[in-house]
Amino acid sequence: MKFIRLITPLLVGSLLSLMAGPLRASLADDLSDGQHVLLMRHADAPGYGDPAGYQLEKCSTQRNLGAKGRKQAVLIGQWLTQQGIIHAKVFSSPWCRCLDTARLLNKGPVTMTSALGSFFDEMSLEKQKTQDLESLIQTQLKENPKASLILVTHHVNIQAYADKVVNVGDMVLVKVDQNGKSISHQIYPSPSY
Repeated sequence: MKFIRLITPLLVGSLLSLMAGPLRASLADDLSDGQHVLLMRHADAPGYGDPAGYQLEKCSTQRNLGAKGRKQAVLIGQWLTQQGIIHAKVFSSPWCRCLDTARLLNKGPVTMTSALGSFFDEMSLEKQKTQDLESLIQTQLKENPKASLILVTHHVNIQAYADKVVNVGDMVLVKVDQNGKSISHQIYPSPSY
């Protein structure tokens, strides 16, 4: 009887890990096939837009991550690790809330790029910013086809590129063509925080 009590939790645990395995392998495999990227909206930053007169060089003038957002970004990084993504090429918008989110993922050095910068205050830049994003993706996948590529940006950028509205911390796995254009996508909601 003791043996059965001991073996039952081990069997249940083994079955659960087998059931969880395909999701981990799928996301990690997709991100190392040279055809997928993971776009992420920055974590929770209380408010809407940025204050008048904000400056990209001064985080204190922008809308930034709150305590919930910092916790959320760490949890997303842990979730990505559980999916098999230990290291990644991480790019971020110049906005501090994106840079902080990207760093808190703890997936490697973060490269800032204007290609991921928000055009919320200047919607006429949508087409140009989307082309810049496609070019970034095309270049990175050619140079690093086996590296997981994570791009931390804003809701307007994700909506323009993948035609999806996402919440803070949500991720969109995008399959792309050789020119960096979106072919299809799958949303991964942010882990609870």
